[in-house]
Amino acid sequence: MATSSEKQRIKELRDKVLNSEKRFLEGPRSRTREFLFIIKVMREFISGFRQLHFVGPCVTVFGSARFDENHHYYKKTVELAARISDLGFTIMTGGGPGIMEAANRGAFENNGRSIGCNILLPHEQKENPYLHKWVTFRYFFVRKVLLLKYSYAFVVMPGGMGTMDEMFEAITLIQTGKIKNFPVILFGKDYWKNLIELMDDFVQQGTISAKDLELLLITDSVDETIAHLRRYSIEEFGLKKGKRIKPLKWMGEMLVPRKTA
Repeated sequence: MATSSEKQRIKELRDKVLNSEKRFLEGPRSRTREFLFIIKVMREFISGFRQLHFVGPCVTVFGSARFDENHHYYKKTVELAARISDLGFTIMTGGGPGIMEAANRGAFENNGRSIGCNILLPHEQKENPYLHKWVTFRYFFVRKVLLLKYSYAFVVMPGGMGTMDEMFEAITLIQTGKIKNFPVILFGKDYWKNLIELMDDFVQQGTISAKDLELLLITDSVDETIAHLRRYSIEEFGLKKGKRIKPLKWMGEMLVPRKTA
């Protein structure tokens, strides 16, 4: 257990990191400071790429950090993530509590692979206990890239502003052709009904096309979600269970381990 002095040092480091990002977003700084910030970001990208290179094809699950294990959507996420891991996918989340924990738990307890991309926040977000591997990021934009980079589908469980931000970024990248047409699944018809009505209004107002809504599957069914992933992730991109990039021992690279019974 950390001593009071260790906790104080951790708090000071966290505050330093968070203040660094705030200062960057305030506007122009000296050329030296801007260059040093670029180096920090580059190092974080390289670290993330290196640590996540062998996680295998992933499905990223987004959702609220505020649901506990007794919540309906927590339980449904555990069930869904276990079924997705049976397909051979690694489950990737933001690594925190709530829906993130539920998704990691479903894979972990089903002997699947479970990965987290955690973030330093003013209030400490500790990684959940159902992870085989996790990476903690200083910068949200770096974390968001890594959550997208290794995934062949995105499952959006009920959540708040952060969940919607992640969902709309994925949809926008697909819509604009910046990434391939990976499946985006909104789980929870009743929860998302107002959002769907709003997007229907976007179509009527001409701000998006009706074709853009075809990027989404809106469902309450685990079976329908699994069938959709089989068709539009596995078959569409020729994925094969167990097929992964092999690490090189001489470079000190290791596969993400599975949980053993």
